[in-house]
Amino acid sequence: MPPLVFAGEARKLQSALGEVAEGRAFLLHAGDCVESFHEFNAVNIREKLRILLQMAAVLTYGGTLPVVKVGRIAGQFAKPRSAATETVGELELPSFFGHLINDDTPTVEARTPDPSRMVRAYHQSAATLNLLRAFTKGGFADITRVHEWNQEFVASSPEGQRYEALAVEIERALRFMAACGIDLESEQRLHQVDVWTSHEGLVLDYEEGLARRDSLSHDWYACSAHMLWIGERTRESLGAHVEFFRGIENPIGCKIGPTATSEDVLALCELLNPEQIPGRLTLIARMGVDHAGDKLPPLLAAAKDGSHPVVWACDPMHGNIFKSESGLKTRSFDAILAEIETFFAACHDQSVWPGGVHLEFTGEDVTECIGGSEAVREDELNLRYMTLCDPRLNARQSLDLAFRVAELMRQPNGRVGNAA
Repeated sequence: MPPLVFAGEARKLQSALGEVAEGRAFLLHAGDCVESFHEFNAVNIREKLRILLQMAAVLTYGGTLPVVKVGRIAGQFAKPRSAATETVGELELPSFFGHLINDDTPTVEARTPDPSRMVRAYHQSAATLNLLRAFTKGGFADITRVHEWNQEFVASSPEGQRYEALAVEIERALRFMAACGIDLESEQRLHQVDVWTSHEGLVLDYEEGLARRDSLSHDWYACSAHMLWIGERTRESLGAHVEFFRGIENPIGCKIGPTATSEDVLALCELLNPEQIPGRLTLIARMGVDHAGDKLPPLLAAAKDGSHPVVWACDPMHGNIFKSESGLKTRSFDAILAEIETFFAACHDQSVWPGGVHLEFTGEDVTECIGGSEAVREDELNLRYMTLCDPRLNARQSLDLAFRVAELMRQPNGRVGNAA
């Protein structure tokens, strides 16, 4: 099959992430928990892009920094699970590992792994990428259309109204620039954006099948996405995933959980980025709010003392899952925000740039995470609980979080309300 992305694109993303590593930009790495074969259509893709653009506008304007936009899209079809089996009713079935591997229908036949699904995932990823490129280069992402990015069901909410006020400020700034004689029409960066694709490189059969040698540099690239990451469960220094990842030249990420030690971090830095290239390696902390305060600072210090130019990002989602009384998995908006605040504070205490956030969201009006400005209660989760795997922030909660992260970006010590 032809590659889904090209080596030059991956190099361009690595250069942008190098700016993040140097503290001159911010990473917004976000998207669906897991992509679906069932809900593949242009509207869903557009709505995911729409909320990503909204959040990026809030962060860029509020934080006064460029935002590198990386989506969990066009390949996020596989999910690691903590157990190989699950009980559905009275049946014990193989767990659902994502549509790249099996189906979510609760039957033995559906849950049997099927390698032909990799081919279907490839074709869906190709179509998704094609539409993303059309949206981001064909006018939908034009900053002059900033008002049009606000979804109808969000617009009347406090978050939507705050976003509309920001959009008015952006338009006023553009009119001021035009009045000063700046030719806005010719400035392509106002009319087009780069949105990069990423997913967890969990299924090595798929990633190896899409590895290609670049005709210019003769280096190997994973051409399934611009950026891949290694999960917390597969980051062993002597494991197959680290071995594969250190042989490709894409920018890569690695999830770091509360069991990670300073020695683990240093080993990963040395294996995955031995030449210490800024932007090559992003370490994504997923500690959980109860562990971030004491587990993260030694890891930040270890990478800094070893002179490793990593991008540090915060995944406040995966360490904060719990089961509600109804049995549905959920996350608390307050816990998500608290972990981000702890991440920012720890980075500032260690004189490390808090480089970004890694989030799971959807553009749909779901009720999967509790809390936020329009508080979703536990007893409301089953109203629109639609995820295939883990609970996601809805569009209102995502915007709310973006405004709060922008506030953190403006604080010199990473703590809201304590500006110098």
